[in-house]
Amino acid sequence: MSVAVTDAEIRQLLMETAFAKLYGFQLLELGDGGCSLTIPFQDAFERPGGIVSGPVFMAAADVAMWVAIKTRLGLSDGSVTVEMKTNFLSGAKREDIRCNSKLLKVGRRLIYGTAECLSADGRILTHHTLTYIRP
Repeated sequence: MSVAVTDAEIRQLLMETAFAKLYGFQLLELGDGGCSLTIPFQDAFERPGGIVSGPVFMAAADVAMWVAIKTRLGLSDGSVTVEMKTNFLSGAKREDIRCNSKLLKVGRRLIYGTAECLSADGRILTHHTLTYIRP
């Protein structure tokens, strides 16, 4: 299958969309049904104790899945998250995070996928399963 969006279109989308712009997500790779993003560390991400807060990982997974869907259904697709399950496996301190997403099934009404957030040295920090609904 061919990808329904270009790298440039996704980079523009990430820069112009308020909820994505807030985190500074950067596109690393884009493919059919998947993507990889980097989340550059910000001091605002730290929770007491010096580790990166959970909402950062969840936002990264949600945006990575959103981008993966765009690779199949295009920029105009209006699908939204209806469910996300997150498992926190390890912590991150003052480091950039990578998030990889992959579509598992694109149905007529529901879309299923997974995402993982990784440390710079490749440790799995979080694992997410996501369900989106198509309008």
